[in-house]
Parts: sequence; structure tokens; C-alpha cells
Amino acid sequence: MNKEKIRKLLKDVLPYIIVVILVILVRSFIITPAVVDGNSMLPNLQDNNIIILNKLDYKLNDINRFDVVVINYRGEKLVKRVIGLPGEHVEYKDDNLYINGFVTFENFNHKSTHDFKLQTIGYLTIPGDKYFVVGDNRGDSTDSRVIGLIDKKDILGSVSVRIFPITKIGKVK
Repeated sequence: MNKEKIRKLLKDVLPYIIVVILVILVRSFIITPAVVDGNSMLPNLQDNNIIILNKLDYKLNDINRFDVVVINYRGEKLVKRVIGLPGEHVEYKDDNLYINGFVTFENFNHKSTHDFKLQTIGYLTIPGDKYFVVGDNRGDSTDSRVIGLIDKKDILGSVSVRIFPITKIGKVK
């Protein structure tokens, strides 16, 4: 093959190589699709919904109360909602969320929550770099009430968009 043919081939193929590299980088470090597995986030997210996981969000921003996140729990990806932040005391009583003794309004749809105190899992307050997460379907969710607090390093990123099913594309509340 002569040099001219090699140059032409490189000129034709190089844009495709660059696109593939960019897609791999974006998917590895910024955003990636994830699938909701199970009913723990009903009524807001259903089993097999496809969501976009923003891996970069918590490298640049703080984790906030009520954020929907994907966590790594023993190699499994779970979708949950952040309820308690480091330094806080969390309690559910009579289906109300109490943060540090004050009622906190949950501005999203969720199923009723049985009474729960943070002391049940061995804490008075949430230690630094740990979070209390629950599913919106409180009666059918493996969450911090069962598996304990979640380390910040196990929060893979935030979820703000559902892309499937097509009839429900949009922002996740």
C-alpha cells in the first residue's frame, strides 16, 4: 500500500475512531444508562424503566436530600432516594419524616412509611460520608432501614432523567 492510500484511509477512518473514543469516555466517566430493577421506587419509577445515571454530578456537587441516586450494594446497582445526610438524625413517625426532630415535607409521591428510628440500625446521627437512602415504595424496598447507611463512595451518581418507556420520557421527581 502506498503512502497516499494510507493517508486517505486514515482520513476516512479517523473521525469514526474519534467518535468511538468519545462515546467510551462519556459513558465511562460522565453518563450511562441504567435499568430500574424491581418495584422499590414505585410510583415514580417502575421495573425496567431506563434512566440516565450522571456519574459526574457528585464529583462537582453535593448530594442533596431527596436526590434519586444509583448505589452499588454488593455489586448490584440499586436505585434509591437520599433521605438523610451526614450529621443528621432521621426518624419516621406516623408516616412523617423527621430530620433532627423537625417534620420535613417530602415533595414527591411515595408509599406510606412504617415508624423507624436511626437507632434501629445503630446510629444516633449519620456519620460523615454516609447517607440514609430509601425506596419510594417503602413497604417493598431493600434500603438503609435493612442494609444500613450507604458510603458516599458507593453512590455511583444521580438520576434526573428517564428515557424509557418512551411515553414516560422526562425528569425524575
